[in-house]
Amino acid sequence: MKNRKVIGVACAAALAVGLIGTAAVPAAAAGPDTTYLVLAPQGKSTAKAAARVAAAGGTVVAAYDQIGVLVARSTNASFQTSVAGAGVDAVASTNGLGTTLIDDDIVEASGTAAVDASGDPTAEPLWGSQWDMAQIDVPAAHAITTGDPSVVVGVLDSGIDATHPDLATQVAKDQSASCIGGVVDTSQAAWSPTTSSHGTHVAGTIAAAINGIGIAGVAPGVKVASVKVVNDDGFIYPEAAICGYLWAADHGMPITNNSYFIDPWEFNCVNDPRQRPVWQAVQRALRYSSAQGTLTVASAGNSNVDLQHKFTDSSSPNDGSYPVEDRTINGACRDLPAEAPGVVTVSAVGPNEQKSYYSSYGQGVVDVTAPGGDTRFRTGGASSTITDAVLSTIPGGGYGWSQGTSMAGPHAAGVAALALSAHPGMNPGQLASFLERTATPIACPPGVFEPRPGYPATCTGGQRNGFYGAGNVNALNAVQ
Repeated sequence: MKNRKVIGVACAAALAVGLIGTAAVPAAAAGPDTTYLVLAPQGKSTAKAAARVAAAGGTVVAAYDQIGVLVARSTNASFQTSVAGAGVDAVASTNGLGTTLIDDDIVEASGTAAVDASGDPTAEPLWGSQWDMAQIDVPAAHAITTGDPSVVVGVLDSGIDATHPDLATQVAKDQSASCIGGVVDTSQAAWSPTTSSHGTHVAGTIAAAINGIGIAGVAPGVKVASVKVVNDDGFIYPEAAICGYLWAADHGMPITNNSYFIDPWEFNCVNDPRQRPVWQAVQRALRYSSAQGTLTVASAGNSNVDLQHKFTDSSSPNDGSYPVEDRTINGACRDLPAEAPGVVTVSAVGPNEQKSYYSSYGQGVVDVTAPGGDTRFRTGGASSTITDAVLSTIPGGGYGWSQGTSMAGPHAAGVAALALSAHPGMNPGQLASFLERTATPIACPPGVFEPRPGYPATCTGGQRNGFYGAGNVNALNAVQ
């Protein structure tokens, strides 16, 4: 996946169908059981679209009337053509377009015996390896607040292990759900992890308890909810992401963490009819989420590309659904959800607060930066390869090291949760602005920055710049 160590998301539309008349539906030829996104006109009822789905030989498996999107399944080989007409804006097939989840090279670390931490994060047994928390002033922030338990951060990911000792008291089970297939399942078995450690690692960074067992999270006083959007094969499809956004918004989560991108193409180009319906549906879901009071925090990506400027993408689609294409990425192409309006986009820094070699960037795109790890430094010694990654929880009660903007995002989400705990009542826009205003500015390095051979990057901007946005998130500033 071209050095992109964030969750991949499946997705693009195979074809967008324009409006045509209500012609008679031809006899259906049998095809594979296929999932589709069916978009009704914005702000209109989905009733006509649902009727056309039925007439075309399909079944509605989930209806998101809030945003005018249906998830349908059909074995009709001509379903996309047949369903088009009055009451339907666009149709997108999502079958077979997955991108494999990458678990950010998680390396298991041994825990230590429990000690009496007495609410002090620095007394946690593995605190000595949590350079990331010290960097953003978590101990000083915890002297003021560890967070309000009424603040729930939705972790849209691969599931959270609610039996982990550091997370057993932290998971809001009544607000957790699986969204696999675009259909909500609230059973714990459904929203627990099965094949991936990623979601549990993210959850620990946000809210691991101060209990004398292992690590401390950024905001151990808040709760996390598992919103599972990654299936057992390691894929995330647009219907799952959309379901996750709406579930979190409708269940009172003021913040969500999103460490993935949507599309087998790394960048979703709205001028490509194969991809446009996915962008439209995701945009509707994110707008609805914001209107309901949810701030979306997303990782910038691990491709070391400048998201502000044109460049050539020679690696997409990366799931085998189409031949790889050399595409010029311009203003019509977006890394979703990171480049969607209203989203807080997070780049990554290592232990010395320099841009991590893998982190994507871009002036006007990156809002803040946060600790994501950078093992090239090896501050633990020449033989060390993991001590400059981020340590967090993994399923089964253990701990693991990982690096990526996937790890930076939850630090920002955790600081946002502390800010909202200390200053309740902020809406998503106010909270995003507050997160930026309380960040610690980091200046651009001069010239071409190439911390690792083959990873050159050039920073543009002043106090707010392409590498770091408004700066490194700061927990203490956020709660004062």
